[in-house]
Amino acid sequence: MTALPPSSPLGFGIIGVGMIADFHAQAIAAARGAKLVGIATRNADNARTFAAKHAVPFATTDVAALLARPDIHVVCVTTPSGAHLEPALAAVRAGKHLVVEKPIEITTERADELLRAADAAGVKVAPIFQARFGEGARTLKAALMAGRFGRIVLASAYVKWHRSREYYTGWKGTLALDGGGSTMNQGIHGIDLLQWFAGMPSEVFAWKTRRVYEHIEAEDTLSATIKYANGALGSIETTTAAWPGWSRRIEICGENGSARLEDDHLAEWKFRTPEPKDDAIRAAGLDPEMASGAGAPNAISFQGHLRQIQDLIDSLRDNRPVAVDGHEARKAVALIRALYASADRGVPVKL
Repeated sequence: MTALPPSSPLGFGIIGVGMIADFHAQAIAAARGAKLVGIATRNADNARTFAAKHAVPFATTDVAALLARPDIHVVCVTTPSGAHLEPALAAVRAGKHLVVEKPIEITTERADELLRAADAAGVKVAPIFQARFGEGARTLKAALMAGRFGRIVLASAYVKWHRSREYYTGWKGTLALDGGGSTMNQGIHGIDLLQWFAGMPSEVFAWKTRRVYEHIEAEDTLSATIKYANGALGSIETTTAAWPGWSRRIEICGENGSARLEDDHLAEWKFRTPEPKDDAIRAAGLDPEMASGAGAPNAISFQGHLRQIQDLIDSLRDNRPVAVDGHEARKAVALIRALYASADRGVPVKL
């Protein structure tokens, strides 16, 4: 494993310089105790352009050359979703810690291969699920852990977004590299939050379709009914074909209280037994830095990435686990694969 410098900033590298890599670069630049040392991507022109934009001192088309640098301690993998495994494994072999964009991979088998290698090498894996770092999401999680809702009756996630027809070019919407459509790419943040709040469903029944974007391989719309082991029920809906796109919504309804999280804003927050802090929670508006980009993929802030990358840096310095690790990220992939299996086969699927 690459030794961490005792006091100087941790060196970061980025593999893949598509749109999302910009957010990683901005987050690294703003993080305490981090510096962006180098980037690698297949296209030399893209490498030079990205390096100039973010003042990166080292840019290459050779991933091995990037990983050979002893001043790089953490690597951000921002390649297409179905191409995370190979560069991640190379980084693990080089002893680098990892930040991996969502999904961690597009199948549980590929995710497991990555996680086995990282565990064996003793490197940390921080999968990007920045929605967990919002104040609204953490407030809701704390209330669930405290038992304020009582028995959960319904727990559901709705991601009704819009992407243009032009968005679906290149690898987007392909099964080989996107791993799916509105559910694997866009819905995954809501699905991760849902299982973080309510636990993994025990059974799902789903339908999926290409309602508007017939030219892509994957779905642009999915609807599912879900059942939890404790008897609670729920729904999952995802689409990229709904103009203009609404905020991501998570609804938790229990015998003693109910809440609705819209992006990171608790738009509903009511309990049978009130607490003094509830008025302030209801009065808090949406933090614009935690908006979800319902109408466009680049309409987000890098602040969510910053919070998660800072957590990784601090975990390395403090020798503690990261807030969200790779095994947590696998759960969302497993749930989405179950939804797809149900839709493909037309039967309920147990997890």
